[in-house]
Amino acid sequence: MVDIEAIATDVVDCAIKVHKALGPGLLESAYQHCHVYELKKRGWDAETEVKLPLMYEDQKIDVGYKIDTLINNLVIVENKAVESLLPVHEAQLLTYMKLTGCQLGFLLNWNVPLMKHGIKRFVLNLPGQVYPKRSSLL
Repeated sequence: MVDIEAIATDVVDCAIKVHKALGPGLLESAYQHCHVYELKKRGWDAETEVKLPLMYEDQKIDVGYKIDTLINNLVIVENKAVESLLPVHEAQLLTYMKLTGCQLGFLLNWNVPLMKHGIKRFVLNLPGQVYPKRSSLL
């Protein structure tokens, strides 16, 4: 069984490593691909730009949702390279977590002087709420 906290530790460690090497100011996609490269070096199954359909009744509807990074079908990483994170960025990550059933997610803002100031961790743990698992959506 995969230790979700081990993934979480590596998400943060790899983000700090990439940011130290590249610094702020690049496009989001540059950081995303380097971050995934580092995660894969550590043995994680990290996928990028994962399409996420919306389930309505019995229909899978493509509404354009794409998860930046999905790690071992357990953890979502949403990457940003913006002046400051906004509530809409958090809402985007939480929506993806709800739609997939992933309980752990990270919002990474790469446009900061120190990466530790650009990392936000989210845990979806709503009692009584049952969300579909990713495998049932794709």
